[in-house]
Formats: sequence, C-alpha cells, structure tokens
Amino acid sequence: MYRKIRDHASSRMLYAQRLVEQGVVSEAEAEAMIETYREDLTAGNHVANALVQEPNATLFVDWKPYLGHEWSGYAETGVEMKRLQRLAARMCEVPDGIDVQRQVAKIYEDRRKMQAGGLALNWGFAETLAYATLLDEGHPVRITGQDVGRGTFSHRHAVVHNQKDGSTYVPLQSLADGQPRFTIHDSFLSEEAVLAFEYGYATTAPNDLVIWEAQFGDFFNGAQVVVDQFISSGETKWGRLCGLTMLLPHGYEGQGPEHSSARLERFLQLCAEHNMQVCVPTTPAQIFHLLRRQVVRPLRKPLVVMSPKSLLRHKEATSSLEDLANGHFQMVLPDQAGLEAKKAKRVIMCSGKVYYDLIAWRTENEVDDVAIVRVEQLYPFPKEELFEALKDYVNLETLVWCQEEPLNQGAWYPSQHHMRAVAEMLKPGLGGQLKFAGRPASAAPAAGYMSVHTEQQRQLVEDAFNL
Repeated sequence: MYRKIRDHASSRMLYAQRLVEQGVVSEAEAEAMIETYREDLTAGNHVANALVQEPNATLFVDWKPYLGHEWSGYAETGVEMKRLQRLAARMCEVPDGIDVQRQVAKIYEDRRKMQAGGLALNWGFAETLAYATLLDEGHPVRITGQDVGRGTFSHRHAVVHNQKDGSTYVPLQSLADGQPRFTIHDSFLSEEAVLAFEYGYATTAPNDLVIWEAQFGDFFNGAQVVVDQFISSGETKWGRLCGLTMLLPHGYEGQGPEHSSARLERFLQLCAEHNMQVCVPTTPAQIFHLLRRQVVRPLRKPLVVMSPKSLLRHKEATSSLEDLANGHFQMVLPDQAGLEAKKAKRVIMCSGKVYYDLIAWRTENEVDDVAIVRVEQLYPFPKEELFEALKDYVNLETLVWCQEEPLNQGAWYPSQHHMRAVAEMLKPGLGGQLKFAGRPASAAPAAGYMSVHTEQQRQLVEDAFNL
C-alpha cells in the first residue's frame, strides 16, 4: 500500500498535466510556476494571493473607553420623568390602519395607562422602556432568541402583527427620526449557533445592548460550550471584552424538570476574577436599571439574568415611574415590611420568585419577627451591601438561605461561603450556623408531578421560618 501511495502522482502533478493537455499552460510555464513558488517561500514572501496584507481600518472598533475599569456595581441609571413619559408614550403608539389582535391591544392599552400613572408598572412595560431610553441615548439594541418578538410568556409584544395582512410594526423602531437601530429576530432552535453569533457580535459592538434570550432558561444547555469556552473565559484567555446579556427564564412553577431551572449553579461555578455578572431581579424597576447599567457603565462584562416567568404578571411584582426615574439597580433589597429591626430574631435571605412565596406566608401567619432580604446579584457577590442590609438586626439569632432549587443546585453551594463571611461580620459564630431551606438534593432540576412540586414548595417555605 505504501509503495502504491509513493508511486502515485501527486494532486499537483495530476492537475498540471491536465492543464497542459487542455492547452491552458505549457509544460515550461507549469515548471516556472513551481520555481517561482519555491523562491517566494525561500524569500518569505506571501504565496497566497487572497491573503489580506493590510487590515481594513474602517472596520476597527475603538475599545479604549471600555478598558481598565475596576468592577463597580453602581451606576446612575435613573431617567428624568418627562423623558420617561415621552418615550413611554411613543413606544405605545400603533399607527391607524394596523388591526391589532385583541389581547395584544389590551396589553398596549394597559401600557398607556401605566405611562399616565393609572396603573402600576409591570415587567413588560419596564423592560421595553429600558430599551427605549437606551435608544434615545444613542445605543443600538439587538435582541435574538426563539420567541423574543412576543416573549415566551407573552409579556413583551415588541412586534405588532397586523391581523389584516400579516405585516408587522415595531414601535421601538419608530421612536424618533435618525434613531439607532433596534433589531429583534425570532431565531431558530439552534442555541449553540445563535448564542455563538451573538457573542461574536457583542465583542465588536461595545456601544450596543446585545441580548440573547432563551425560550426557557434550561434551553441554553444546547449552547453550554459557548458559555464555557467564550462567555465565561474569553477575557481571561484572550483579553477579549464582551457585554453580551443572556436572559434565561427561571423559576419553579411545576412545569417539570425541563422547564424550571436555568441551571444557576453552572454559571456561579464558572464565576471568578469578576469575569461576568449573575443577577436575579425581582421587580420591574430592577430589570429596568439592570439593563441600563449594562450599557451606561463603561465596564463591559457578560450579564447572565435569571429572568422570571410567573412574576411577569404577579400582582405584587410591580413598580412606579418614580422608581425608574430616581432609582438604580440594587444588588441587595432590604426587607420591605417596615419591621422594627430590634424585634427581628430571624432573617431569611433569598433570590428570585421564592421571595413572594415567603412574604405571602409571613403575612398569612402574621409573623412579625422575621425579616426577608433579597440578594439580587449573586456574582460578584455584594458582601458590603448585604452587611448593610443586615447590620441593624442586633438581636439576630438565626440566619437562613432559602432557595427553590435542590440542595446540590442553585446558589447554595457556590455562594454560601460569601454568606457565611457576612454572617461572621455581624456576629462571630453566626456564619457556622447558617441554615438551608430548599428542596432535597436531586439528580433532576425539578419534580415531574405537580403534586410533588406543590408539597416541596410548601415545605421549603415553612422550613425557612421554622428550621
């Protein structure tokens, strides 16, 4: 076999013979090409004619404004009230002649009431208004994902479909003449391909808000390699900055193991050296300020958001225009019940939707000596802010971390050392007594039966108050 291979004419020889036979080149010309090629190799010249010898300077991106910044979780993200109201009115306008589907028309009518102060703000309104303010400030916005025009849970409806002819209208593309691009694409079911493209896009567009949203949070599983090889480690390996935002719907509502968890623990395990941000906002104002912070700050780090599902329409998960105008993203939200600090003997720390289950249980059972504190940013972990939220509880005896996820998942294992450190700052020995309330360890993210889910949820909430 080796002799046959050695005696067989090479592809170059066969190709040269064919060209000579066809009269394309002479035998002497073919030999001259070989000699010229060898001479160029010896001289170190370029031998590939298509090789780019000089980069196209018009494609350069100026990253200098984004380099050398130390981590800071704070940014001025409030927006003047009159500008908020003006932009809110514009993003709710749909031209005459567009026949809007009945339920969508109701959503837009409610948003007009929110803009006028007649209704509390919900998640969809605050999120959309965040995009409008960024566009108004000169920042292009790009959103891709499997159902982003409508939103998996019908909260966004950034694209309005005309029921007469199937045409579409995007209000955020018509805020003002000459505005930056607002791009929104429903992408196909290849998470790896789409997320990889958006990562690359974000590394070349530092002035843009670039978002990839999973239909359900755990769908990013199909793009795990992109998270591991690029998003979490690209800056450390290559010095490559990226401000990509991932919106991953997350929360335990009885939908089973494939539609409950965005695998928060995987992201937290990858966190080090301030390489990315992992946040779990629980109010419309928080997502407004979080999205704005991602662009307003000159710092460019990937942002992973455990976004909600049922909270999109939860009657308690609302905000006001004043919260958007005057606030900022709070990495820790203190107790909202106005409890007398000296009376509190137990503090429950939590993130995400479970907060609303906890306050419902506290109200129903008339508990007045337990405070509930939300950690809205899990990485970089806000130790100082958490200490500030807890320091006034001078009679604190029990500190609990409550989560919906099983013991071996969620924030407990990756983040408990941060919580224990803060507890020790409050009272020596308290860190070692930190308690856990959540689901038992499980190989699957969630139970497959609604009855099991309901019982587990009831138990973990009660454990948070009674362990």
